[in-house]
Amino acid sequence: MKTLRRKPAQQLILVLCSVILIAVPEYGSAEEPSSNADLAQDLSNPLADLMSIPLQINYDGDIGLEEDGWKLQTNIQPVIPVNLNDNWNLITRTIIPLTAQDEIFPGAGSQNGLGDINLSLFLSPDNPSGEGVTWGIGPVLLIPTASDSLLGTEKWGAGPTAVILRVHGQWTVGMLANHVWSYGGDSNRDDISNTFLQPFAAYTWPSAWTVSLQSESSYNWESEQWSVPINLGVTKLVTWGKLPVSLQAGVGYWLESPDSGPDGVRFRFQATFVLPKLF
Repeated sequence: MKTLRRKPAQQLILVLCSVILIAVPEYGSAEEPSSNADLAQDLSNPLADLMSIPLQINYDGDIGLEEDGWKLQTNIQPVIPVNLNDNWNLITRTIIPLTAQDEIFPGAGSQNGLGDINLSLFLSPDNPSGEGVTWGIGPVLLIPTASDSLLGTEKWGAGPTAVILRVHGQWTVGMLANHVWSYGGDSNRDDISNTFLQPFAAYTWPSAWTVSLQSESSYNWESEQWSVPINLGVTKLVTWGKLPVSLQAGVGYWLESPDSGPDGVRFRFQATFVLPKLF
């Protein structure tokens, strides 16, 4: 097992997480209206009919064969639902990564900039079943937008994506999955054949606090290697003026990763802004 070493960026993330968790209660009363709890639970549902912009910061360390690399990645993740008719919705979920990283392999130096954009589209029924089950299916696209060759794959990719979940009482439980194959791009770069699995479970209290447990596991069929983190998050829905904002602090651990990948503890902070629907 790799040795965990705390670095300045890691200390900064720890401080941010602590400040957010301490400061959150100042924004709301002890008793939140039930609509806040409903909205907080909807934000745990990737197919909810909500327009939102999550800003997610992830810190990973002990990267590389010499375990002295680190990565700080900010994901801008707009979610835009479109009502196609009375029965069907189209949910678009985009991940725009902004990355700062250093020594991800010996001699790599530092890189800062935009990574590859990931776009998923889910066709989903407007109403869940009587058991609270809903689903969505569609394509996922990988767009080679990286500003540096070490921040992206330099490959175009596409494949299927699907999500299924159940809302039962205060629980939201489900699975999101996709598979991406490369079909174009730099022929000197490795081909892509990656499966992504994201099981998740979340419990929301009437006070609009949510605790979630999930993984963002991936399997690289080219190198035959797994990357398996497990993430625990604590979230509170607050209101800034009239704008609902969900604040999350989380910690995770890499159960498995390639020798050149991250190891040990990881940290996450996320702010999700809920906006009026456009369509």
